[in-house]
Amino acid sequence: MHGPELLLLLVGALLVTAVARRLSAPAPLVLVATGLAVSFLPGLPEFALEPELVLVLVLPPLLYSAALDSSYHNIRANLRPIGLLAVGLVIATTVGVGWVAHLVLPGLSIPAALVLGAVVAPPDAVAAVAIGRRLDLPRRTMTLLTGESLINDATALTVYKVAIAATLGVTASWVDGVRTFAVGAGGGVAVGLAIGVAVRWVRVRLDDGVVESALGMLVPFGAYLFAEELGSSGVLAVVVAGLYIGHHAPDSSYYTRLQDTAVWRSVDVLLESFVFALIGLQLRSIVLDAEVSGDLVVAALAVLAATIAIRFAWMYPAAYLPRLLSRRVREREPAPGRRGVTVLSWAGMRGVVSLAAASALPLDLPGRDVIVFCAFAVTVGTLLLQGLTLPWLIGRLGVRGDEARGDALAEAQVQHAAARAAVDRLDEVVGRGDPTPEHVVERLRALAEHRGNAAWERLGRQGAESPAASYRRLRRTMLEAERRVFVEARDEGRIDDEVLFRVLRELDLEEAALSRE
Repeated sequence: MHGPELLLLLVGALLVTAVARRLSAPAPLVLVATGLAVSFLPGLPEFALEPELVLVLVLPPLLYSAALDSSYHNIRANLRPIGLLAVGLVIATTVGVGWVAHLVLPGLSIPAALVLGAVVAPPDAVAAVAIGRRLDLPRRTMTLLTGESLINDATALTVYKVAIAATLGVTASWVDGVRTFAVGAGGGVAVGLAIGVAVRWVRVRLDDGVVESALGMLVPFGAYLFAEELGSSGVLAVVVAGLYIGHHAPDSSYYTRLQDTAVWRSVDVLLESFVFALIGLQLRSIVLDAEVSGDLVVAALAVLAATIAIRFAWMYPAAYLPRLLSRRVREREPAPGRRGVTVLSWAGMRGVVSLAAASALPLDLPGRDVIVFCAFAVTVGTLLLQGLTLPWLIGRLGVRGDEARGDALAEAQVQHAAARAAVDRLDEVVGRGDPTPEHVVERLRALAEHRGNAAWERLGRQGAESPAASYRRLRRTMLEAERRVFVEARDEGRIDDEVLFRVLRELDLEEAALSRE
């Protein structure tokens, strides 16, 4: 893919994403559908999916950003069910899909069929998480989806390498595969933790928000490449580094946290727009390369059905059998609801990792074109079929999170304690003879009390505007008036642009403090 083509793809994908977000539609699904629709337009350049571009330059920052935003505590509390999904389900899907593929495609050897199974095994939760957040899925469900997507790529790519070696006649047993996975997983965790600790140590001593953010942007690429160079899992290294740094984000400066949030959200939108548009645009090249026939289409649909069915067949026993067999599980984990398990079962959309893995297959691999076509069918089929119906299913089953009231109560309690601690600290400093004027001290004390009361007001006035909300609304109106005066002064030549930019930043920071999602 050349520079002009890449720029065209990025600009087009961002425009489609902007329209989808404006219409409150799931952008990943709109991008895939748009890519499919335009893939055969005359004169459209061929947008080839380059595996190295995806696996080295796109996947690490997406995984790292997701890990930064993930809760270490929630993932640790749900590590057992996440492991069943990210390891157990991936292996079950590899074997099950491989068996079905060998039955419906007799020309595909068993090792090659297992390669196909490994390619389509890892779900990509980007679309599912986007839908789940918009529809307020329960927090535990979101944790399981996110945790699964962070770890399952490592399992799938390990099985994928072993299956390729077997297909090409290289000596490789499944014992070797288990050993490879154990070494890769252990090494990946160790590398990710080491990089996370080192980067955190450096960042808290830099005292330079711009350099800290720049260093943070190197972490996913450094963790991935360093781990892969050592024969470990680059995916796990990126995830562990992201979880560690995200968990210790309070150690960084306020400037770094604000900037990191803005930077990584922009990176997420850009890369997700790129990869989902690229998925749809693969239709023409894949159809032409595979010499599609009716039998191949039927076989691909059978593989798609098997991929979806195996997830259902795995989810229910995995959710309920451990509770029946272990009292410890019953005591430590909440009972899974049937409706929530159903939603998780249907949220198994595949993504760009499957297509990148298929495209990276050796050119001399027997059945390569068939594997690539089936991987494309599964990826697009799950994205459109499950992605378009998942919101309906969530609404039909009435699966909604009930954490909002508890979160509001906990926030109010802690905010009150924090405000009390702030006032105590203020009194302590003033009591030591600080020369600050009394009216400034009283203003600070009133501000702390206002913040302490604001959370209680939001809690007690559900559906009505609280005094704190009125304050924020009116203060934002005042800030906008101040901005207009400064811009007019700049336009009239009374102040320089440098003055304007400095004042605008101060006003923007205050408005950011007033804003609540």
